[in-house]
Amino acid sequence: MKHLFANCHVKSVAFLAGIVALISSWSLPAQAAGTTQQFVHLGRGVPAVLYTPSEKSIKSKTAVFVMHAAADYLEFSACTELSSRGYTVLCANSYSSKWGPSTDANIDMLLPGVKLGVDYLKGSENIDNVVLLGHSGGGDLMAAYQAIAEGGLAVCQSPEVLQFCPDSIGTLTPADGLMLVDANYGLGTMVLFSLDPAIVDETNGKVLDPALDLNNPDNGFEEGGSHYPQAFISRFQQAVGMRNTRLIKAAQARLAALDNGTAPYADDEPLTIPGANFGFMNNKLYAQDTTLLSHTKAEHPLVKPDGSVINQIIHSVRPASGKGASSDSYWEGALKTTVKTFLGTYAIRTTPDFSYGEDEIKGVDWDSSYTTPISSVKHVQAPLLAMGMTGGWEYLAAELIYDHAVSSDKSIAFIEGATHTYNTCKQCETTEGEYGDTLKTTYDYIDQWLSTEGRF
Repeated sequence: MKHLFANCHVKSVAFLAGIVALISSWSLPAQAAGTTQQFVHLGRGVPAVLYTPSEKSIKSKTAVFVMHAAADYLEFSACTELSSRGYTVLCANSYSSKWGPSTDANIDMLLPGVKLGVDYLKGSENIDNVVLLGHSGGGDLMAAYQAIAEGGLAVCQSPEVLQFCPDSIGTLTPADGLMLVDANYGLGTMVLFSLDPAIVDETNGKVLDPALDLNNPDNGFEEGGSHYPQAFISRFQQAVGMRNTRLIKAAQARLAALDNGTAPYADDEPLTIPGANFGFMNNKLYAQDTTLLSHTKAEHPLVKPDGSVINQIIHSVRPASGKGASSDSYWEGALKTTVKTFLGTYAIRTTPDFSYGEDEIKGVDWDSSYTTPISSVKHVQAPLLAMGMTGGWEYLAAELIYDHAVSSDKSIAFIEGATHTYNTCKQCETTEGEYGDTLKTTYDYIDQWLSTEGRF
């Protein structure tokens, strides 16, 4: 017995030594000049890094809070770029960011984590204003948070919403401003755009209808970029809308089974949808045919490489992806979620006229999902900045966000030649250096917006 305890003691010491070694191996992100960094555990599985300018100033009293719905954002470019410009920046990870590329981001579950970050900054000494920054899917999260924080649970429990948010979300602390910098169209809309209408069996991603297969050369597919005939585009988009409606009805039937106790589980059940993963180019028609969603409807500010701004119709400079659907792949092609998360986060209603062309999207009921920024900004009174990157895939969402926004202080701008991550799109340039350093251009513009006198 004595030997047994001694052996346990040795193992315990070894285990603790391993933990110490692991902790000592952790390192902070690369430090920007003139900033200090500190790990912050906000609680509820939400780790964060606080980037603080070494010199206190009027700018440092404005804190920018950055979080994505699923990805690791502890080292996102805003963390160092904005702190080096004098702002206090808190970069946090959602609980789902550590689950890998197939993460199932349930916005309902993420909102309390955003509140922890806002409350932390609001309670910090020398912080006067907190501004949310949402990029890509983080735009969906931050916009939904601010909308509910300002408008209450009525925002996500309105009759138009497919799936009500839970009462447990409670009261959220509003931020003082919202920046949606190349936010996407909403997770539900991104799934809609990614639905492969060629799927003929919802349990099989390998059997496709050739008449709806965008990889089929007979339909106009070409390696490196396609220009599909209008007849195919219309047929494809109509079939997408029809499949979307079927999926929602099927999910609602499963929700009813959960509610009446006839489902195999009491709380939720898994749902796998082939040809619906929005995390890859997959079957996004506009990713193949760059004439689709290729320019804004109205003139807006275009930020040039030298920082000058001109007003014009904003044209996309993105290249075609050259990659078709991955519907036969479980990891790349299938959306892996649950019934309730699908209806609450990944679904949005369409009407029979669903379609999109060069500069508009028709037939999407934006208010049926509270996780789309285009609907959320209808409830946000705080100052709002919407930005789009002309070398990225979601840049036109900025115009829709701006058009639906009700804030009396709303701004919009597009960065010429920037990718979705704000870096220079070298593939987009016709001459080397044409678009300059778009990362710098992006954050210089954000700096100007944040520091505009009287805004905060």
